[in-house]
Amino acid sequence: MLWEILGFGKFNFLMQLVHISIIMGMAFETVSVAYLVPASACELNTTVSQQGLMAGMPLIGIIATSHIWGYLADTKGRRKILGWCMSLAFLFGAAAALSPDWIVFSVLKFLSSCAVAGTFALALTLLSEVTPQHRRSFMVALTSTIFLSSTGLMAVISIPVLHLEFSHYIPHLNILFTPWRLLCIVFATPCALGAVGMYFSYESPRYLLTIGEEQKALETLKGIYKINTGKSGDDYKVSSLILDEDRGKPPNGLWSSMVSQTVPLLKPPLLKHTLLLSVLFVVVYMGFNPYLTWLPYITDGIVKSIERGEENLSFCDMLRASYNETMTVNEDCSLNSFAMVTVFLISIMIAALNTILSSLINYVGRKRMLIGVQLITGVAGLCINLSNSWIVSSILLVVFMSGVLNFGFLSTFSVEIFPTYVKAMAVCLTLMVGRGSSVLGINILKQLLVYDCELSFYCFGGLVFVGGLIGFLLPGDNKKFRKDPMET
Repeated sequence: MLWEILGFGKFNFLMQLVHISIIMGMAFETVSVAYLVPASACELNTTVSQQGLMAGMPLIGIIATSHIWGYLADTKGRRKILGWCMSLAFLFGAAAALSPDWIVFSVLKFLSSCAVAGTFALALTLLSEVTPQHRRSFMVALTSTIFLSSTGLMAVISIPVLHLEFSHYIPHLNILFTPWRLLCIVFATPCALGAVGMYFSYESPRYLLTIGEEQKALETLKGIYKINTGKSGDDYKVSSLILDEDRGKPPNGLWSSMVSQTVPLLKPPLLKHTLLLSVLFVVVYMGFNPYLTWLPYITDGIVKSIERGEENLSFCDMLRASYNETMTVNEDCSLNSFAMVTVFLISIMIAALNTILSSLINYVGRKRMLIGVQLITGVAGLCINLSNSWIVSSILLVVFMSGVLNFGFLSTFSVEIFPTYVKAMAVCLTLMVGRGSSVLGINILKQLLVYDCELSFYCFGGLVFVGGLIGFLLPGDNKKFRKDPMET
């Protein structure tokens, strides 16, 4: 087998580092609104509805362009498109720091998220295509660990930056450059690092084969061989390659090309997988992503309520009391330092749990793992309101939040089911559908947390539990979706 010759070693480690920089850049840019929106609320004078729109902009941008990035990656190459994505995301993300009002901020975050829209799916696609099949599920599932660790790191970074005391007037823009603006630039920096990493990376050899570039694919595989084994390229004896899968029909023109990448996903035999995965991505992203976005807000409200000596209140009453205190009494929009440390610890705990479960995924099975996580977290979400103790409710919230692990577990199905010539498009489209539902969920959750907190946990917890039941429709783990065309 080809991957037995290439091995699994230094190259795969370096690719994982590049993958980390890309996922971190994507996480920093899209989740940054969770910290920037509440931190900027006093200066920009934003309402609850405006904050919901600001927080939803990254996901709207992702929805708007995921289809395009998937098409470009399948026709122009994963490496080239990822490099452009990360470069543009940095430029627009850093520019958002100079926004004079919430509208300009929202537009620039929309543009930066448009640029970063394809990075998660394309990074998964590229990583899966340069990783041996027996290691693929573990490596892809670790993406959630990287993502969660990045969100936790953001909480730690925000503590010293937001507590700086400076204010510089910029006359040409008529704005005060304050700590939250500096934090915006800091959050955009990993995108620049990801762009540099892609510049020094290899293109997917499987993609090169699909476009008929066999010689370039051989050179890429020879490079992988040299890095992994430390041997000379002369020792690499593979002289020809055959891609044992459908390459699709050569398209004519932009529109026909995009259609050729999309139509196979909407026709048998791929249609049933497209529909099932789309539904599950909607459930997983709408159920968990809104809480991930508003976790700093929730944690900040609980901690501030405890500091005011309101431990006897219920979980939701504490959140309401903190909101009223912030908006009507002291007008303090800074985020509590201990609350941010708590967010960091929660993220790291869930990331560690993901690493453990990812290492067991080949033994337990992807389907069982996904269903188990979904059902357990759904029950936890439904039970949050049943306790009058904020401690018990907080523990249940953390258990519920651990459902974000299924972001990665569900992605392991996507990268296995679809053939190479539509894989990037398929992953982008299914993720786009899921993230589209997140926009609605983010706005609904913020309104509910302020005006009907208890209902939010029943609605979202119930949705998550139903998703676990839908998971039984996934093919069993003993059924191979597709043979790895480069394994033989």
